Parts: sequence; C-alpha cells; structure tokens
Amino acid sequence: MNIWITGASSGIGAEVAHLYAQAGHTVFASARNQATLDTMSAASKNLNGKIIALPLDVTDNNSVIKAFEQIQEYNGGLDLAILNAGYYEPVEFDELTLEHFEKTYDVNLLGVVRCLLPLLPYFSNNKQGHIAIVSSVSGFRGLPKAAAYGSSKAALINMAESLKPECNSHGIKLSLVNPGFVKSKLTDRNDFKMPFIMETSDAAKRIVRGLESNAFEITFPRRFTYWLKLFRILPYWLYFALTKKLVKS
Repeated sequence: MNIWITGASSGIGAEVAHLYAQAGHTVFASARNQATLDTMSAASKNLNGKIIALPLDVTDNNSVIKAFEQIQEYNGGLDLAILNAGYYEPVEFDELTLEHFEKTYDVNLLGVVRCLLPLLPYFSNNKQGHIAIVSSVSGFRGLPKAAAYGSSKAALINMAESLKPECNSHGIKLSLVNPGFVKSKLTDRNDFKMPFIMETSDAAKRIVRGLESNAFEITFPRRFTYWLKLFRILPYWLYFALTKKLVKS
C-alpha cells in the first residue's frame, strides 16, 4: 500500500509510519519539520518498505495541494490517508484568547478539511480508498482547560459521522480514531493524572490493527474510553458536579 500520514514527525504519527514501513508499505510522511522527516526517511532504508519525506503545513492550503499532487504522481497512487496532525495547549479560563482558538481550529479542524477536500474526489473517482480521521476522546464531552481542543475534536467526530454514509456510497472507507491518553509531547503538558495513559508504540499498534478491521470507530483503551462514552448520557447536573473537581477554586 501507499499511505499518507500527516502529523508524522512525532508521537502517534511517527510510530504508525514506522510500523507501516516495517511491514513493507510506502509511507508519505508529512509534517512541518523537514529535518525530522528526512531522518525518518533515511532510517527507513533498513526496513522492508520506505518512508518518503513530504513536508507540508496543514494550515496552508497551497502547501497541502502541492504535496497531494506529488503523491498522485507516485507509482500506484494512494491507498490510505491518516489525517493525524494536531495541536494541543491546555488553557485556563482566564487565559483564553481568540488566537488560541484560531490556532487550535486551524490545525485540528481546518487542517483535516484541507486534506479531505482533495482526497474525497480522488478516492471517489477510483471507487476505492481509505481515510482515517484522528480525533480524541476529548471530543466526547466538554472538559475544563480544553474549550478549544475539545470542541475542535468534537467537530471532527461530528464531521466523520456525517461523511460516513456518503463515503460508503462512493466506495470510500472512512475510519474515526478516538484515542485516550497517549504519552507524547502534547500530553506532557497536562498537569493532572491521566488515567490509563498508553505508550505511543502501543497506541500505534492499536491504530494499525483497527484500520485493518471493518470498524468505523477505533477507540482505546476501551476500559477507559467506554466509560467516557457513558458520560455523554449523564444529565448535566451530574456531569458538571463531576467535572467541577477538575476546576481550580
């Protein structure tokens, strides 16, 4: 397979890229950090497949289009796209700014949209292809310090649910990835205990296995994420009583 991964220079993206290259696939690894991507590409020479550095900025539409045009020129085209680029910064109530919301939405939501727009007609014309949108369990329900991040991820979940039936009718497989806490540079910013936090390598393996299945949603660890799903049906008075404990007095 030929696979495109955004947000591939670190964390889950880098681990998933390595797993696919190790399994013999060709991976187009995209992120802004070209030096890191070049290092990944050079290291992949010892693997069964290969990683091709394809730097881009998901907040720049011209950058995305140019990169996608390069992918289309590659032998065999594209089979799977994993839209994983993300930004997270926990922000207290009194630190919220317009710039924080704009930056978060521009990467997490619009960054996915910019990649989706060329992917959908490309896969539709071929009547095949697989798109995976990486969201988060933070999108299940609002949490303190995540007004921008959580709402951007909630939008991704809603968008994926909306597109799923239409993708099916056009021969496109659409997957939604909702991880729990995964150790990374982003989660290192949290100042609270993260239940059931997973190593990045374990999370990457879960994603790869999940994408091989027919499941729409890939979420893990289930003993944690399924409890969060139950939170969505709690009445507001009870939910806010629970989340109040996360707010500084």
